[in-house]
Amino acid sequence: MNVAEITAQAPARARLLADFSTYLGTVRGLSPHTVRAYVGDVDALLGYAARHGAAELTDVDLATLRAWLASMAADQRSRATLARRGASARTFFAWATRTGRVASDPALRLASPRTAATLPAVLTQDGAREALDALAALADDTEPLSVRDWAMLELLYATGARVAELCGADVADVDLAQRTVRVTGKGDKQRVVPFGVPAARALDAWLRVRGQVATTGDALFVGARGGRVDQRQVRTVVHRATSVTGVDLAPHGMRHSAATHLLEGGSDLRSVQEILGHSSLSTTQRYTHVSAERLRSAYAQAHPRA
Repeated sequence: MNVAEITAQAPARARLLADFSTYLGTVRGLSPHTVRAYVGDVDALLGYAARHGAAELTDVDLATLRAWLASMAADQRSRATLARRGASARTFFAWATRTGRVASDPALRLASPRTAATLPAVLTQDGAREALDALAALADDTEPLSVRDWAMLELLYATGARVAELCGADVADVDLAQRTVRVTGKGDKQRVVPFGVPAARALDAWLRVRGQVATTGDALFVGARGGRVDQRQVRTVVHRATSVTGVDLAPHGMRHSAATHLLEGGSDLRSVQEILGHSSLSTTQRYTHVSAERLRSAYAQAHPRA
């Protein structure tokens, strides 16, 4: 297929990708970030297919898909990237088959490498306490955003919420009397998560001063200009707070820490699954590996015949 022929296919591909993007966002309820990643992967796939003789969507077969993944493996792409792009291709062709764009699904037997089972970085319980105490010490009623930072970190750690869930929470989602917060997770699924007295204290302090900076009546947490806080701002707060412990974490690291500490405290997997909003118990089970690894490390340091 020459350049002119590939160019002629561009409008049709753009419409196809727009339809796929709409499906991912409205039907599957995926986040904008995930939608962009999947659509970008499929765009790259279709471009590869067009350059290698599969001019039409119906021309793409299993061999083409395998060759596409192999080309990326040859370029030293990570296992995580290959796994995600394989998932993108499977999702796309399952959708294309259901909507009649192709007669049969060429990706049904497409395998991609599993991502490496790496242990997520977490704070120790003492480290979490140190980070939270540092923010509490900085919280000052004359500087509302310092109170906000304290409340955000307390809530992240208390609930194991995702950063997007924290940013999307509204004032009305918080029940201080019951000490619960309603968050909206992946696929627009809502869940109610409890939090403890320290988080309640921080949230109460924040809600008392929030009106000094807020320009929206809905958002629980707002930025310096008064609008809903964004994920970048939360990441900055978490990095700054956790750096005092010597373990520099992103917001997801607070989620990992919360899950690990729940299990260390005796919580069962099913309860942790509900708190975190995992659709699969296997996702929650990785935290048992974190706890086991820390137990082995403590044993190796302490036992005279380790």
